[in-house]
Amino acid sequence: MPEPLVVPTPTSVTGALPDGLLTAFAGYEDALATNDLAALDAWFAPGENTLRGDAAGLLVGHDAISGFRGARSARSGTVARGIRSLHVRVIDPRHAVIVSVNAPDAGGAGLLTQLWSLSAAGDWQVEVAQVAGPPAAINPTVWRLVGNPLMAAAASGTLAGETIAVKDLYDIIGFTVGAGNPAYLREASPATETAAAVAALLGAGASVRGIAQTDEFAYSIAGDNEHYGTPPNVRVPGGLPGGSSSGPAAAVALGQASIGLATDTAGSIRVPASYQGLWGLRSTHGAVDRAGLLPLAPSFDTVGWLTRTPGVLRAAAAASLDPSQQTSAAQADAPTRFAVSSALVFACDDDVQDVFVAGLDRLTRAGLLPAPDLVDVGDLAEALRIFRAIQMAEAWKSNGDWVTAHPGTLGAAVAGRFEIASRTDPAAEAEARIALAAARERLDAVLDGRILLLPSASSTAPSRHANPAAIDATRTATLTLTSPAGIGGYPALSVPLFESRGKPVGLCLVGPRHTDLALIDIGAKLAAGR
Repeated sequence: MPEPLVVPTPTSVTGALPDGLLTAFAGYEDALATNDLAALDAWFAPGENTLRGDAAGLLVGHDAISGFRGARSARSGTVARGIRSLHVRVIDPRHAVIVSVNAPDAGGAGLLTQLWSLSAAGDWQVEVAQVAGPPAAINPTVWRLVGNPLMAAAASGTLAGETIAVKDLYDIIGFTVGAGNPAYLREASPATETAAAVAALLGAGASVRGIAQTDEFAYSIAGDNEHYGTPPNVRVPGGLPGGSSSGPAAAVALGQASIGLATDTAGSIRVPASYQGLWGLRSTHGAVDRAGLLPLAPSFDTVGWLTRTPGVLRAAAAASLDPSQQTSAAQADAPTRFAVSSALVFACDDDVQDVFVAGLDRLTRAGLLPAPDLVDVGDLAEALRIFRAIQMAEAWKSNGDWVTAHPGTLGAAVAGRFEIASRTDPAAEAEARIALAAARERLDAVLDGRILLLPSASSTAPSRHANPAAIDATRTATLTLTSPAGIGGYPALSVPLFESRGKPVGLCLVGPRHTDLALIDIGAKLAAGR
């Protein structure tokens, strides 16, 4: 147990120092050192106006701050540090700003700025706090390995100066693939070749910044990893980042890379793009060579990219796709047509439904979008059943031997999915494949060349400390939205166009096969004209 902090002598003070203020500050530091969550809750002022900010973003309201502390406590426990200097600026007898420089036992220096106020009950409490901790060399929740660069560009080209965060599923010559699991990483051998999707970006002038974290075996869309932790979501502090391409998405959102090379089987690009306000493209199935990519479900696995701007996304996609296969809007025989499925929209949370409907109305009234046709995409529950049956069967074929040989090495949620996948019946898989072909044919006929518009995810980013049942319900609702693109082998673009209560909501454009670049062009026009 750490020794109680001696009330420090301020390095500087302006104004008359109020009674009890420094004692309160020392009590706060003691509670932090002993990880006393109840005491820390009491030191922060109650209500919705209390603020706490750090490099990950701003938390608004006492409840949000309390939830953050609980989640952090479960990960890292106590914070051992001393106070190097203390500066007090008294505003009036009931308000003061304290700026302290702290010295963590782990090294470095941190800076804490707090606005303290005296409550009606006579207690000093923190109303506003801004925390600046010692900078980490790398954030291990985001990156597994970082270089400067890790691999240089192979040539000059359209991506010169761009940097790539490579999802930890792709081979890079001389490096191992970890698949988001430490046990898998320990046994992996260095790659003898670089994956085709990585090589395409290197050949266009980009360099590899590093290898970014993934949810285990890409078998999740939440963005959490029980081994390496949960990457930050800079747009929704305290929110999940979305997965399974959580590391590449966070690296791009944080400005630590300009391109996230990712994968999308059931939404692993579209979901983090939506949660974090990024551009994200799932490419047409089979349009980008998957050689050197660890598979999950090859019938649905696709290569894709996450970026902060549509221009970089288009350049990355253009460097990776075969231009002779791409269909542009100018090549189409008729004007671009759009479609909406009310059933898909109703699968979303109420807030997402509202912003989606209002957003489409704004775009149509502004002349940026023709009125979309209402289409019936069929039984969504049946479509998801078909998708999941094949995904599970292929996930087990791809990784089941390793999972069986390494019991207890997977996080609980992913282990549960593999356990269900292990019971896949060959007859049920065969039936699902027949049903998949029929579902794909039906989607082709219903959409008839139209671009399907829908939310990229069923909700905004859930809280990191939401209970597992709530996370699973969100997963099922979101897979209902994301699985049609997988069934059809369609490209799908998430455009950071909408917001709900300050949280990003992506607009998803699902186009005919091989309209990848056209989708980006259309999305860029919508974003520019909103």
